[in-house]
Amino acid sequence: MATAQAWIEGARLRTLPASAAPVLLGTGIAAGLGKMDPGLALWCLAVALLLQIGVNFSNDYSDGIRGTDEYRVGPPRLVGSGENPRKVLAVALSCFALASIVGLGVAVISQSWWLLGAGVAAVAAAWCYTGGKHPYGYAGIGLSELLVFVFFGLLAVQGTLWVQAQVLPWQSWALASGLGLLSCALLMVNNLRDIPTDRKSGKVTLAVRLGDAWSRRIYRLFIYIALLLSLTVLFVPWPEIFPGGFIQWTSGFVVQLVLWLGALLTMRPVRTHQTGKALIVALRNTGFLTLAYGALLGLLFALL
Repeated sequence: MATAQAWIEGARLRTLPASAAPVLLGTGIAAGLGKMDPGLALWCLAVALLLQIGVNFSNDYSDGIRGTDEYRVGPPRLVGSGENPRKVLAVALSCFALASIVGLGVAVISQSWWLLGAGVAAVAAAWCYTGGKHPYGYAGIGLSELLVFVFFGLLAVQGTLWVQAQVLPWQSWALASGLGLLSCALLMVNNLRDIPTDRKSGKVTLAVRLGDAWSRRIYRLFIYIALLLSLTVLFVPWPEIFPGGFIQWTSGFVVQLVLWLGALLTMRPVRTHQTGKALIVALRNTGFLTLAYGALLGLLFALL
């Protein structure tokens, strides 16, 4: 029977920054527009975190019963370590159920009924990533990356912004795309780390198909494009939020400098062709870079 610490490790708390970042960004934009609703923002955060934890336990269950974790390099999984698969599945489904209930509340309060369909799609995508007879996470055709881009970028940021402000300016689409690309980078470096073990277990990810060298290039490309998107938004007039002039340019420059320095540090193990535990560090730091992107930009928009 797994210990409490093993269950906490199974929740993979290091992945939660990627879920919190889009909510922080969407809320920051809403605050900049003078339409932030703290209650709805917290509810959106709860939905995002519950879905992420649910995905983590769902992956633990599905990979565990398939034997994919037999050669695992990263932190140990619950099912792979001998925990009852039904318990792990029950926790995963409970997280999905709670996320659905809270999401329903958000849709009712904001009168955003389209969120119901989006929520169903998000739960289905979360389960089918590694669950079911034909999980798309094992297909290696890029569908995993596309859905991560949509759900962790576009939908998460824009959904958070919409329920509070009821507007979706082009700048928010650009920044949501940047955050989605950072989430894709997070997935890519995770799969890059697992290329040798995934090949042994028969799991085919996009990283397995691309190979080590191209996976590293795509990972860096995701991050570079994300930062360029934020650069474009920060230095283009946005009358509803930015005052223009010295304050906008200086604050934008500082945020960009922090993000670029953080990105260079984060990418170093990937750029220098390190493997194993070094890529676990890169995975963690990519999560923190994603959080910094959402938090710093959101804070900037809220304060200016």
